[in-house]
Parts: sequence; C-alpha cells; structure tokens
Amino acid sequence: MPEHVETVLPPRLRAGDTLRVVAPAMSRAMIMEHDNTRWIDERFAAMGLTLTFGAHVDDDDQFRSGSIEHRVADLHAAFADPAVAGILTVIGGFNSNELLPHLDFDLIAANPKVFCGYSDITALQNAILARTGLVTYSGPHWSSWGMRDHFEPTGDWFRAAVMSDAAIVVEPSQAWTDDLWFADQDNRSPVANAGWWALRPGQASGRIVGANLGTLSLLQGTPYMPALDGALLFLEDDFESDPAHVARRLTSLLQLPDADGVTGLVIGRFQDSSGVTREALDEIVARQPALRGKPVLAGVDFGHTSPLLTLPIGGEAELTVGPDDVSTLTITRH
Repeated sequence: MPEHVETVLPPRLRAGDTLRVVAPAMSRAMIMEHDNTRWIDERFAAMGLTLTFGAHVDDDDQFRSGSIEHRVADLHAAFADPAVAGILTVIGGFNSNELLPHLDFDLIAANPKVFCGYSDITALQNAILARTGLVTYSGPHWSSWGMRDHFEPTGDWFRAAVMSDAAIVVEPSQAWTDDLWFADQDNRSPVANAGWWALRPGQASGRIVGANLGTLSLLQGTPYMPALDGALLFLEDDFESDPAHVARRLTSLLQLPDADGVTGLVIGRFQDSSGVTREALDEIVARQPALRGKPVLAGVDFGHTSPLLTLPIGGEAELTVGPDDVSTLTITRH
C-alpha cells in the first residue's frame, strides 16, 4: 500500500509574483482557436501577477499535445526557476500520466510552489502528493480565466486557496453554468443552484485526495497513487462518464487495500449530459461498503461546470453532512 509522506505547503502567492503557464496535456494552440486572452490578461494584472509561458506550450501534434520530452522539460523548468512563484496549466486533456515516469520528484520537492489545474492534471497532482507530499491545487487552468461573464466565485476561491492562510468556508454558488463559453461568450444561460445534496449524514475530516475520478483511477497499481487511509475524497467526472462508468470507477477505487480508511466523500457537480442524477449517486454510494457510516455530500462546485472551487490536493478539510441538506464544508489547511 502507498505510504503517507509529510505534507508540504507551498509559499503563498502575492502581488509582484511571476507565474509560469505550461501544457502538460493539451496545447495552447488549441485554446487559441478561440482567443479569450483579453480577460485572462486583465484578471492576472489586477492581482499583480505576471504570466510567462513554457517554451513548448504551443506544440501541437496529432493528439493536440506535445512530446513527452518537451512537456517534461517545461514542467521541470518551471519548478527549477527561482523567479517562478507558481505554475498554471493551459488546460487538461488525456495524457498527463505519460509524464510520470520521467518527472524529477526530487527537483519538485526541493522547489515547492503553487501548481494549479484540473481534470487530466489530477494525475500529476496526486503523483506529486504521493511522491513528495507537496500540496497542489485542483482549480482553474490558465484558459479558465478567459470566461468573460459568470466567472466568479472561481477567482475568489483561487485567491483564497493560494494567496491567504485563512480557512475557507465553502458555500454553494448562487448559480452555475455548463456550456461552451469559450466559443460563444454572448449566449449563456446560468442555472439557479438548488444547493448541495446530502447523500449520507455524518462528520469527517481528513487529507484531501482526488479530483477527477477517471484520471485518478489511472494511478491505481502504480507508484504514483497516494494513500487513501485518512483521506477525505473529493471526486468529480465529466460528461463522458455516465452513471455506470462512475459506479465502476468508484467501486474500483474503493476496493484498494487502504480504502476502508477513507473518512468521507465529497462529489462535484456533474454535467447534465452525463445523466448522473441525485438518485443515481444515492444508489452508487449505497453499494460501497467502504462508505458505510461515513458522510457523503454531492453537487459541490467543482468539476467540469462553472464556478470552480480550488481544492488543495494534500490539504485538509472538515465535512458535516446533516439532515434536510444542511451541511458544512471547510478547507482548513491549504
């Protein structure tokens, strides 16, 4: 079973810092087919943060990505450069796990800094946690900041996670969106948020492990899977994952030898086209022996809808799931 390593928090970001944007999965060239950089540049300038880019962010092969060698080189360069305070990913994709055998985890451990992205980046984040103990952040990509309208509270949650030491009391957003905003910034329809779903009552605390379920599953049986004992799982998946796929992936994850040590489960919001409903999640959870007697909360603002909560992978959180959908969620160490 994977062993715990000592948790390391990266230094907080502050005005005047420089961030490096890298593409460990898909290329910036794909993103620039819809140029939303105006809003990205404005938002980072308002925070007093300067953006620089990896040498190979625009590599674009048949997989809309770059070579393993180039992607690793950009990631290593970002961690090694003392002028870089934080690292953002361009976007997710499908192949971040290709980088894992080639990463210099000693270099990463020796240069702790903020590293943020989500979706396919889950592979890198959990591997870094398993091998170094460094807390990374499942949160907005560089490209996410190009959303002109309905972006907040995504930015607020990011700043709270990486620029402040205060505990983060998470509350449901007022509304959410699930659309191709990057292609059409003008025609969008926010949906009123009905709130969280209290699937199983109880209280739990623990180290945050997870994010994208399908990507995390790729780490099972590898040296890059973090320990689940003592973990408060945070899991989400995208529109391609229907209830059957979510069920089989969660079952597989919770059959790992140390999964009985999971303290609870927080589930992100699913896209409508996934077909994952509250009723489906209730049945999926009911079939998991490792979750019996443990709190489960769903419909939280992380995943492939917007807004997007920034989660410290390897940080700590406290969860209380009460009756009548009255619940509390606090990120206590990030």
